[in-house]
Amino acid sequence: MRKKDPDVVRRARLLVLVDESNVGSSVRTAGRGLDWLRLREFLAGTETGRDLIEMVVYAGLPPAIPLWQEERDKKNKFVYWLRSNGFMVVTKDGAPAEEGHYKANVDVMMALDALELSVEMQPEVVILVTGDADFAYLATKLRRRGIRVEVASVTQNLGGVLKTAANAVIDLAPLFRTFDLLPVSDSPVAPARGKRPL
Repeated sequence: MRKKDPDVVRRARLLVLVDESNVGSSVRTAGRGLDWLRLREFLAGTETGRDLIEMVVYAGLPPAIPLWQEERDKKNKFVYWLRSNGFMVVTKDGAPAEEGHYKANVDVMMALDALELSVEMQPEVVILVTGDADFAYLATKLRRRGIRVEVASVTQNLGGVLKTAANAVIDLAPLFRTFDLLPVSDSPVAPARGKRPL
């Protein structure tokens, strides 16, 4: 039987869960387009010393009604692009809200999946890419299972209760500043040159 090499350090298994709407609004506030491939590399690339199990993106879709069809088609193209580039995507149909807006809250889906996937995939680290304080209890539940929880967000948009519930915070602001500026005419959902402006 072959002995394990003591110099080989086992890499922590990592699961990344992304609230697309939350991270999208943060990067848009910075006037930048979101480079999804660089975000994944930053959080889970080889330099991190971790093995990415899965990066799951939770995205709300515009309502399936004629008024929203053009936006829905754009969002579906974006979802297809994410899936084609190795991301797992979970979508939820939105419902019309106030004039010109729709609501597609994915928080409950993301929280339930986080608990289920932590049992099934057994990650040692979970990164929640959101600043939404509603995820604080999820962070606590995961930590009670012995999982290290890190929250990746723009620090100024991070809810205080979520910050204290996590083991660590990853400030995405410096990374966002390296992303391309959004041209004023760009649609927030159309992928461009392998990037997903948000």
